[in-house]
Amino acid sequence: MASYIGRRKFLATLGGAAAVWPFAGRAQVKTSPSTIVGQYDRLAGLAADLVRQHVAVIVAIGGDPSALAAKAATATIPIVFVGATDPVRSGVVTSLHRPGGNITGVSGFMTEMEPKRLELLRELRPHATTTAVLVNPNEPSIEIRVSDIQTAARSVGQEITILNASTIRDIDAAFARLAQMRADALLVAGDPFFFNRAAQLVVLAARHAIPSLYSRREFAAAGGLMSYGSTFNDIYRLVGVYAARILKGEKPGDLPIQLATKFELVIDLSTARVLWLGVPPTLLARADEVIE
Repeated sequence: MASYIGRRKFLATLGGAAAVWPFAGRAQVKTSPSTIVGQYDRLAGLAADLVRQHVAVIVAIGGDPSALAAKAATATIPIVFVGATDPVRSGVVTSLHRPGGNITGVSGFMTEMEPKRLELLRELRPHATTTAVLVNPNEPSIEIRVSDIQTAARSVGQEITILNASTIRDIDAAFARLAQMRADALLVAGDPFFFNRAAQLVVLAARHAIPSLYSRREFAAAGGLMSYGSTFNDIYRLVGVYAARILKGEKPGDLPIQLATKFELVIDLSTARVLWLGVPPTLLARADEVIE
């Protein structure tokens, strides 16, 4: 989001950790506690606060919840969002080519990514009989995402169990359930709350020896077995370009929704060895990064 303070233009972001950066001049950063990540009930208040500050551009990161909160808060201040699902299906915009109104952004099409991750997990564990998917039930587009995952599973005759977690205790309880189920594999759905709890998820997956696939490379870098998802550096670059164009006078509703085109598969072979798990050569050959 950008606001005028004196002669300076400021950009501010909604979602994840709310922050304010000077658009020009020396950087002075104000950041809220990281615990806000995943606390969707606070987004409406944060968006309203930014509107009261008369910001020039709202950059809504952290997926659809932030985009929807910003859209509900203002119909006049330009919004650039980072979306996790199809923004038309989730109600953020009415058209990808001409979003209209005061909003545009970049979409990672997470709903399409989850079935792809399920496919990769199936390739890793072809004989798995018990596969679980961990989701955040408070995520506004979760019904769409779960439906797409279940459809993908049914198409290949695979049964999955959906587990819900929206708090730290919920994550612990989910892994206790996984242990009881003797789950063969786990897909952790993409979600800002899960990203904020990456260390907890990776440690619990290792403790319970559950092969797990995550949404971002940071999970694999932290010791998670495998990740597949958008390249967020590229996404945020596109967001920055759009914010700059709007600050120069272009209308957000005239800027088509950009679609993420760069995806990366990361595999941690050291974690695979700890799990006594062989990674198929075909999977390794497609990996963008293999951690030894």
